[in-house]
Amino acid sequence: MALRDYSVAVVTGASSGIGAATVHMLAKRGLEVHAVARRKGRLDALAAAGNVITHAIDMRARDAVYDLLGGLEVDILVNSAGLGSTDVPFHELEPDNIDATLQTNVLGVVHAVRAVTPGMVVRRRGHIVNIGSIFGLHAIGTSVYGASKGAVHLLSQDLRHDLKGTGIRVSEISPGRTATEFHAVTMGGKEAAAPMYEGFEVITSDDVAAAIVWALDQPWRVNVSLIELTATEQIPGGVGIHPVEVP
Repeated sequence: MALRDYSVAVVTGASSGIGAATVHMLAKRGLEVHAVARRKGRLDALAAAGNVITHAIDMRARDAVYDLLGGLEVDILVNSAGLGSTDVPFHELEPDNIDATLQTNVLGVVHAVRAVTPGMVVRRRGHIVNIGSIFGLHAIGTSVYGASKGAVHLLSQDLRHDLKGTGIRVSEISPGRTATEFHAVTMGGKEAAAPMYEGFEVITSDDVAAAIVWALDQPWRVNVSLIELTATEQIPGGVGIHPVEVP
């Protein structure tokens, strides 16, 4: 089943960045898109785009997640909600930050998938897209955030085993450094995060959303298991930046 065969999509983390870009792209393709995020004000702006229904829910609120997603006939689930710190040494992380990162990035994803898969199994169709990270594929020195995204990676791989024979596809999109609010939020503001984007051309939320839509739009016989998406000037593994000298 390609994208044209689906009707209803749910996108978490929809209020900004990759999630918001994905909502816009799917809505333009004619799907009914349920945009889920914590920030209601941001969601209200999305609703004006048309074909978008908003839900102000924190993905750490397990019962609310099941109540919402369990009541929808979901064809596509895009798990884009994420939290975490990538610039603080492990021994300096606040315990509350550790809990919030793991609850959102791991349990939020697990429970969202668990909420939608029973209906998908009955209908013998569906596509789950989990947003991972290069931090979950390579050891780069972000212990808790990396562990949370590593869990997303293995969850995505194992779901393909658990859901075999159901017709449900599972994809993981793992971007490198992306021009979103993520670093500004985790590093204490845009000014503090600015060095993360200096000296090279970073990928955008639209770039990642386009990869998501491409994976969704493949014929049913094709399951795009994993896409690792980085800037041209970001080496594999994401450890170093090597700017290109433009003549």
